[in-house]
Amino acid sequence: GDFKNALSDIERFIPQFQDSYQARILRALCYRELGETDKQLMDVEKALELSGGDPQLLKWRAGLLIEKEEFKQAIEDLLIVRLLQDDPEVEMNLGFAYYSVQKTDSALMAINKAIELEATFLPAYLYGGSFSLQEGKYELAIKYLNVALMLEPENATAWFYKGVALMELKKEDAACSCLRKAFYAGHDDAGDY
Repeated sequence: GDFKNALSDIERFIPQFQDSYQARILRALCYRELGETDKQLMDVEKALELSGGDPQLLKWRAGLLIEKEEFKQAIEDLLIVRLLQDDPEVEMNLGFAYYSVQKTDSALMAINKAIELEATFLPAYLYGGSFSLQEGKYELAIKYLNVALMLEPENATAWFYKGVALMELKKEDAACSCLRKAFYAGHDDAGDY
């Protein structure tokens, strides 16, 4: 957990072993713990170059690009990773990136693909519910959120989104029940809503 001293050691190591992509990964991990996204991204990119395009590093870079709101570049990386080794996290991140560039249909297709790859992948249901809610597709949002709540009955976010969807459908009693559960599960916005 002493990341600054670890960085100091790595800084001495890298000039002596410039072709070591593992050292770049280690330094990127330290930067992640220290909240240095730009430096982390630089090391991940160098590790990618030195490793010959490791799909896990591409996935990591895509996550950093999403964090920096560089969604188009993230989509490019995720589409490559998808070809090499698809998994629910890749599809979920792809869905988030697509939604962020206003490609809602592509976003929902990626979310559904994540669910197809792993039926119990909770984040995909939450994103599916959130995207549907934002698009005014309240019935669809409730379908995603009902499954999320079957997977994790105490999920405050799922209860909150479901409450909002029910409120929009003018089902106030059911909405208030969901919002109450969200509030008591720790979702403070439910009380305001």
